[in-house]
Amino acid sequence: MAIGRVSHDLAPNRRQDKRRNVNILCPCAFGIESGAPRGRIGRRKEQDWEENVMNLARKLRQRAAEGRPVRVGLIGAGKFGSMFLSQLRTTPGLHLLGVADLSPVRARAALAETGWDVGTTIAPDFAAAQRSGGTVLTDDASALIAADGLDVVVEATGSPAAGIAHALGAIAHGRHIVMVTVEADVLAGPLLARKAEAAGVVYSAAYGDQPALVCDMVDWAQTCGFRVVAAGKGTRHLPIFHQSTPQTVWDNLAISPEMAAAGGMNPQMFNSFVDGTKSAIEMAAISNMTGLKAPRAGLKFPPCGVDDLARVLRPMADGGILDEEGMVEVVSSLETDGRPVFRDLRWGVYVVLAADPSARGDYSRRCFKEYGMVTDPSGRYTALYRPYHLIGMELGISVAAAALRHEATGSAIGFFSDVAATAKRDLAAGEILDGEGGYTVYGRLMRAEESLSQGVLPIGLAHHVRLTAPVRQGEAVRWADVEIAENETVKVRREMEAMFAPERGKSA
Repeated sequence: MAIGRVSHDLAPNRRQDKRRNVNILCPCAFGIESGAPRGRIGRRKEQDWEENVMNLARKLRQRAAEGRPVRVGLIGAGKFGSMFLSQLRTTPGLHLLGVADLSPVRARAALAETGWDVGTTIAPDFAAAQRSGGTVLTDDASALIAADGLDVVVEATGSPAAGIAHALGAIAHGRHIVMVTVEADVLAGPLLARKAEAAGVVYSAAYGDQPALVCDMVDWAQTCGFRVVAAGKGTRHLPIFHQSTPQTVWDNLAISPEMAAAGGMNPQMFNSFVDGTKSAIEMAAISNMTGLKAPRAGLKFPPCGVDDLARVLRPMADGGILDEEGMVEVVSSLETDGRPVFRDLRWGVYVVLAADPSARGDYSRRCFKEYGMVTDPSGRYTALYRPYHLIGMELGISVAAAALRHEATGSAIGFFSDVAATAKRDLAAGEILDGEGGYTVYGRLMRAEESLSQGVLPIGLAHHVRLTAPVRQGEAVRWADVEIAENETVKVRREMEAMFAPERGKSA
């Protein structure tokens, strides 16, 4: 019951304050003993009170106290999954029902490395795991998704095809899904979000990764009544990095090959960050979750430190680099000559916001100045940023929000942006594309209506497909340029394109 709205059956509990001629609610109207300390709950059940509490940590503690934790299934025990495991272990109210990985041995090692007592954690089956609070290790993701009592599936395989298949399985079984595999989200997320909504489950971006964090900042700004001018993240980028390959990646990252080998670093995976593909994928996800637009010529990666966000990331008409207001963009931590940017945002996220441009916004602009905000010269634009993100260690926010609030920490509201497979060099007919971070293509951000009208091949499908026509360096590969099998992933993508084709031009 909302305070300030009193039902008729509580009328006897009201008394009149004649001095102020206002109605006062007696504490007993809410089941609170009049002599109890403030904040104490009296006759009313504590559980009922907790249902109205928005704080996720308190909700989780309540679930733990009631012996009904949120049961989680993790698919993929790589780096992101391991970071989640490290914090799930110490989060009351969450129960790791199972971990599915192609290598259960790797899953067991991930548990051990992140502090779990493996000897007492592993359960023989899901029924035993529910009774004991233990965890099942399996190589069968479908069995985990179908396990009785599972509440939330965390998809962290990194494979677009696997991510889509697991999301569809989770939706079919009535499980909420947290999609860590952003490549899958960009390939088919708008469709998956609609399917999840129709099934009454949550399809969510992963908090801790930049897209969900940026969505949170955009939501904050809009809820506060600000105009969102730009939002995105920082990275280490130079224009020549679009041609980076797994052979040159360590030079571009200033990491020795020996150090990379000792750390077990995958050169193609790391190269997808360097060549701009990962940035394009993440900005497309943010665009589809917020409605912010993609730059028409692709990401510009302007060199920009935190103190210059409001000056650089404003519309060209006002002296900035944006095509227009309301866009996604990635700022580089390197100047174009390779020098480091002062106070860079390499690991962080940002939102640029603006006060009302009319004279009515004078008060807001004055407040920016009074409270020390760094603004552009006009005083109208300012920015907030977060310098770091903790990736999988923050994922519990998404899990708890889905299970306890039935809310997503970011979910596609439309198909506004796409990521095109773009030639790194002149490609000849007969060559085999090797996907994100490889030798042949990188991902370039573009508006969805342009992708659809041009028949562009999304980067998420540019894996092990043969070119049937040459493609010049810098040009997008099209569906018509490749020989591609009609597998389930392709069918889902085609279904999404057909669903949103009538909506072309909505983000123009």
